Amino acid sequence: MGVKIIALLGSPLLNGNTAKLLDRAIQGARDAGAEVEKIEVTNLNIRACREIMFCREHETCAMKDDMQGIYEKFRDNDGIILATPIMTMGIPGMLKSFIDRFQVYFMAKYVRKKPLVVKEKRKSRLGLYLGISGMNLPYVFDGAKMTVHAFFDIIDVQYWDDLLIRDMDTLQDLSRHPELMDEAYSKGRELGRQLMG
Repeated sequence: MGVKIIALLGSPLLNGNTAKLLDRAIQGARDAGAEVEKIEVTNLNIRACREIMFCREHETCAMKDDMQGIYEKFRDNDGIILATPIMTMGIPGMLKSFIDRFQVYFMAKYVRKKPLVVKEKRKSRLGLYLGISGMNLPYVFDGAKMTVHAFFDIIDVQYWDDLLIRDMDTLQDLSRHPELMDEAYSKGRELGRQLMG
């Protein structure tokens, strides 16, 4: 059985710089032999978590929307590539709502002590975070990194590596910076190689 990676685009711009960076990382992972499924969060029909607490006792959410099909995908994958821009010193609202809906995994792991990810996979799943920011501040990724770390921990994925690009207001178009696109490709390829064993 092959290696499966989920590539998660958190940007509302489906053809913007974040998407370009993610596509290069995806190509790298595929060239390493991994199967990659791209999920564009902005295209999902989901609502924010309402803390109904149905998931405290069940392995799913009471709200019926696109998250029902997402939960199963995240049980079976071997790795995650999460790509998002910084918005208001954090991640975009739609992506945050998506992550918050993984309360289903949180309750299973920390409350019921029965993680949804099988034991054999829990120690081997790896995550790559790709981030861009318009501002060139030393702490601009701090909040987003904390959120990504927490998300990865909840779904039993090790925070393996990241590529964080500041000063996009100056750089403007990543396609004019092949060295950064190549770095995204290399990180995606290495992620795939590590997961392939």
